Amino acid sequence: MSQVNTNSYKDKLQAQSQELKWKLKMLKKEPLLLGLIVLILVVLTVFVLFPLFKILSYSLTNEEGKISFQTVVEIIQNSSYRAIFMNSIKLGVISGVLSTIIGYIFAFAITRTELPFKKFFKTMATIPIVSPPFVLSLSIIFLFGRKGLITNGLLGITDFNVYGLHSLVLVQTLSFFPVAYLTLSGILEAIDPSVEDAALNLGASRWKIFRTVTLPLSLPGIVSGFLLVFIQSLQDFSNPAVIGGGYPTLGVEAYRVITGMYELKTGAILAIMLLLPSLLAFLLQRYWVKGKSYVTVTGKPTQIRDKISEKHIVYPLLALCLLFCGVIILFYGTVLYGAFVKTWGINYTFTLDHFKYVVSTGLRPLLNSVFLAIVSTPIAGLLGMIIAFLLVRKDFIGKSYMSLVSLLTFALPGTVVGIGFILAFNEPPLVLTGTAFILICVFVFRNIPVGIEGGMSALRQIDPSIEEASTNLGASSFETFRYVTLPLIKGAFFSGLVYSFVRAMTAVSAIIFLVSARWNVVTTRIFSLFEVSKYSDAAAYIVLMIIVILVAIGVLNLLVSRLDKKRV
Repeated sequence: MSQVNTNSYKDKLQAQSQELKWKLKMLKKEPLLLGLIVLILVVLTVFVLFPLFKILSYSLTNEEGKISFQTVVEIIQNSSYRAIFMNSIKLGVISGVLSTIIGYIFAFAITRTELPFKKFFKTMATIPIVSPPFVLSLSIIFLFGRKGLITNGLLGITDFNVYGLHSLVLVQTLSFFPVAYLTLSGILEAIDPSVEDAALNLGASRWKIFRTVTLPLSLPGIVSGFLLVFIQSLQDFSNPAVIGGGYPTLGVEAYRVITGMYELKTGAILAIMLLLPSLLAFLLQRYWVKGKSYVTVTGKPTQIRDKISEKHIVYPLLALCLLFCGVIILFYGTVLYGAFVKTWGINYTFTLDHFKYVVSTGLRPLLNSVFLAIVSTPIAGLLGMIIAFLLVRKDFIGKSYMSLVSLLTFALPGTVVGIGFILAFNEPPLVLTGTAFILICVFVFRNIPVGIEGGMSALRQIDPSIEEASTNLGASSFETFRYVTLPLIKGAFFSGLVYSFVRAMTAVSAIIFLVSARWNVVTTRIFSLFEVSKYSDAAAYIVLMIIVILVAIGVLNLLVSRLDKKRV
């Protein structure tokens, strides 16, 4: 038996050796492709793993450079830091549960019923994703603060405390439920309707079908949506910083101890504490939940089935969706209104003074943000598509490493990234702090995971024989990618570009440690206005940001749609 196992092991090693030789032989035939793969592996190592290594090593070494756990132990033994850690976890769990419930209601209503106004609801469900940070926090201050339109103006309450957990839960739920909606809508659409039809024909009620068929099949999607929202909640900096009040979270506390107490090591360890649950949730979502089989596509033809049209089901769902959309419109409309009044809560006279203030004294941060977003967006978009192409279509040494590292940035909280970049690039050989280059690098490597995921999903639906035909006709891998693959995945390419541009314009936590006097950006400018309670000036900035983002989405759509026209 032992001899059999030994021979089997040797055969396995021999097969792996032959496979390795074959991969090297194939890569040698395309030296440019080999160079590109090496270049991508190097930049991912430098700008993703190296900062992570620096923050870990800095946290676990003393001033003499020796390994020491003293500061870590002190922080763990500190009851206030433990309470802050639990605050972050509690907020993430509550926001994750509520966002997933609302996301499921939206996804079920839109994909499984004859709900009217579906395009409207889809649009409303995606607005929080492409909107600037601080919008919902600012609107909740406008509506429920001491001078709030509802609390003070309508109800006459003057001492309502808008700051704390309750407001954070509301704002994060509205901000992140689209993440759960997008995840769950794809899952629900993938469930074969014939399974539910069979149950219906056997006499089961709609409720029993939902409880015994639809819900169990969509359970992995529910878990996945919850984990994604949980990660987003943990990483959120802007909302806890603005309306957290007496409910501190780890990201905000790390910022406070670094900028207020100049304790970089303590801030780094707090950031690591934030990283651990985020990374665990990411690994669970990616390698456990995604491995579950929840799609009932069998390859056999399925009949098109009428969706649920019973009024006692559709009307309550319609009412809930309208309620959620009404809240979203109220919140965004309040910020828009707040940008055009003299002093919120006191004088509601129409004015353009806040926009004049932005143009006369604070336009540079907005222009800086636009410039950095314009430079980083095409790099992130193209890099995401190239990595997706390599991971799906090519076989090479280091493929698993490239996959893990390129997607790892999604799990890294912005606070970890910001502190890691300071530690990694503030001394030779790479002194980048204070430059535009370091901000562009942060935007590129933090924003590529969405493009990679979208590109990989799109490529898996395309028959590889199309690209093989191009190669057989003499085209190189680069020509095939440029003229065949990229136009075929232009939808994912467009989504990656939009995501990259929006995230570059709205980033806060990752770049708040990296901005300089020369390269200040609009989000840090808005944050400083919050700190001095200039809310209407902040609203004016937000309105201008929304206009810039909408124009950019239109331009990107136009440019991507022209890919087909240049196709050979």
